[in-house]
Amino acid sequence: MADDTRPPRRPGIRGGVATALAHDSAHKHVTGEAVYIDDMPELPGTLMAYILLSDRAHARVRRLDVGPAWSAPGIHAAMTAADVPGEVDIGPVFPGDPVLAGELVEYAGQAVAVVAAETLEQARAAAGLIDVEYEDLPAILTIDQAMEAHSFVSPPLTMRIGDSAKALAAAPHRLSGEFRMGGQDHFYLEGQIAYAWPGEDGDMAVYSSTQHPSEVQHLVAKVLDRPDHAVTVEVRRMGGGFGGKETQPALLACLSALLADKTGRPVKLRLDRDDDMILTGKRHGFRVRYDVGFDSDGRLGGLEMELAGRCGMSPDLSNAIVDRAMFHADNGYFLGDATIVGHRCKTNTVSDTAFRGFGGPQGMLAIEYVIDEIARTLGRDPLQVRKFNLYGKKTRNTTHYHQKITDNILPDLIPALERSSGYAERRRRVDAFNAENDLVKKGLALTPVKFGISFTATHLNQAGALVHVYQDGSVQLNHGGTEMGQGVYTKVAQIVAEEFQIDVDRVRITATTTGKVPNTSPTAASSGTDLNGQAAKAAARAIRDRMAKMFADHFRLNRHEVVFEANAVRGGGHEMSFRQLAKLAYMNRVSLSSTGFYKTPKIAWDRDAGRGRPFYYFAYGAAVSEVMVDTLTGEHRLTQGDILHDCGDSINPAIDLGQIEGGFVQGYGWLTSEELWWDDRGHLRTHAPSTYKIPTAGDIPTSFRVTLAHGHPNRENVIHRSKAVGEPPLMLAISAFLALKDAVAATTGHKASPRLDAPATPERVLMAIEEVRRQR
Repeated sequence: MADDTRPPRRPGIRGGVATALAHDSAHKHVTGEAVYIDDMPELPGTLMAYILLSDRAHARVRRLDVGPAWSAPGIHAAMTAADVPGEVDIGPVFPGDPVLAGELVEYAGQAVAVVAAETLEQARAAAGLIDVEYEDLPAILTIDQAMEAHSFVSPPLTMRIGDSAKALAAAPHRLSGEFRMGGQDHFYLEGQIAYAWPGEDGDMAVYSSTQHPSEVQHLVAKVLDRPDHAVTVEVRRMGGGFGGKETQPALLACLSALLADKTGRPVKLRLDRDDDMILTGKRHGFRVRYDVGFDSDGRLGGLEMELAGRCGMSPDLSNAIVDRAMFHADNGYFLGDATIVGHRCKTNTVSDTAFRGFGGPQGMLAIEYVIDEIARTLGRDPLQVRKFNLYGKKTRNTTHYHQKITDNILPDLIPALERSSGYAERRRRVDAFNAENDLVKKGLALTPVKFGISFTATHLNQAGALVHVYQDGSVQLNHGGTEMGQGVYTKVAQIVAEEFQIDVDRVRITATTTGKVPNTSPTAASSGTDLNGQAAKAAARAIRDRMAKMFADHFRLNRHEVVFEANAVRGGGHEMSFRQLAKLAYMNRVSLSSTGFYKTPKIAWDRDAGRGRPFYYFAYGAAVSEVMVDTLTGEHRLTQGDILHDCGDSINPAIDLGQIEGGFVQGYGWLTSEELWWDDRGHLRTHAPSTYKIPTAGDIPTSFRVTLAHGHPNRENVIHRSKAVGEPPLMLAISAFLALKDAVAATTGHKASPRLDAPATPERVLMAIEEVRRQR
């Protein structure tokens, strides 16, 4: 168990906790020296694999003949579902995800067959020769079609508190509406890739670009019909993940392992960008319908909300994702009497999956849109209505899933950002600008974030670590967290350095592997440092205690007299370096290796009852965005962004600032430019940078001020009283979306509220302007 108090800052070590330290691989990232899986030297005899994808959204496979592929030069293997020695289904939680389609294909882009050849070009050519005959079936492609057909991957779920129908009937004002938000492609810089090679006695080694090595291990073993101990999965770093490498990498790892097992040779399987975008899941798109009651100040008085998420052809992680959207349908607001219903729509599109925020952004955008509509109906500044509805600190602090909010800092954080950003004066300037300009309009919005931290699947809230201290006092660290650029390796190394009171460069970070730390949870839910940091600290503490006892016994002291400080150990007037003590401990046969384990306390969630404490704590933040819109074209620009974000007592302020900036920009892309578009045959047509627009450096506002909130250490016993920072900042970009809505409303002098769906592309903004002008 971790200490109850944050350790005092001690001078004398480099890179301990609370140091703004550069990412351990930062210099390698910018120089190209960082080694990713495709950069690794290939073993002799390595084969290249290629996947044949379905071109039908929903069809029976009448004939699948790989025979013609064998006439292609260089081919060594061609496999279908019938050739899988173990189980075909690799659904991560629920069944529904075949490693290769059998008699039925359920989306355009589904893997049908896989081949291995001497070169990638040969493998692609051979796959093109495979003969497939389909019988088309009716396809469900949209949320509306799925809802009408009652097509779901799992049953609906309802979260309820109080009597929403009664509250709505008694409300002085009532408003209902609908809006939609699209999905988002992960667009990680390193695409999906796996590299497998067979060992002796049925062993299989797999390098996988994955956030969840243990799941990949388990599923590879499953398709090979072998025990988990026969498979070892390793990953040193990913070139981005964002949730897209939580469940999705298993398909590539399984296929490469199946081919390696069949041929007896190493097999590499990597996807190009087009195939990657077509084959793999996205952020869930949602349709939101609401019925809300409120008083003349805008305070909520009854809410019924329906969240319908497009899940694609299988459950994947959609149960938990739509659940989290429902959890976050309050954001920072006390809903009072509320009923939230979540639907998980089955469509003949790629199975949507985890993406930074894991459903939370969709739920938060839903309630922020509703609050904005209430304010515009009443003719108030939306910020006023937001502040009226914030959770209280002692009262009005129970969520619609019956968890008490005990760490709320939004009533302090929002006024602080109002002052630092000059919100009130900027609102006056924006209004004055809009009164004088017809063709260009400005918009302004301030929105908060309250994001729950923990896996809502309680059993995932655990972590393990392995720490070795060598005779020379150097330390090797391994844990279940995976590095995708977010800095978890660096932060956990700082935690270990702090525990031993040694310079961080004495701590060697090693690749995550199932061969060292077993049964790991995915690096997801923003919990990588929370979980793995505690586990690593526990391992380091066990070794430190043994070393302290060695020191005390050697000098005949009491254990409490021994102090680790500044690369040395002191007590009773005696001192030796950490290195000297490590050597002394070794010579006296003291173990200098330990595992560590941690499980998150206090959390419990009863899904059937719709109540519990799914989150250990909440991370908070707020952002102000200012935009300009060309009313003739709908083109827009984010001109200024101000962020105040809560990281508790930051373990590494430099990395945390980077996560906040990057999260905001990624959220801005989701809400303004990243549009996924399928045609009427179910084919994704936005599957490359030419048709799918992610933010660029030119989209960053010229004035972008990001500040960490100080004076709010985590009230729970989280590692060094820090807070998770991976996902929460993405939702800060909701302020930019609502600033665009504000600018559109300004075209009519705020006399009508525009309907604006996300992403707010120039086309959608222009259509919203034209529609709101017709309403005037």
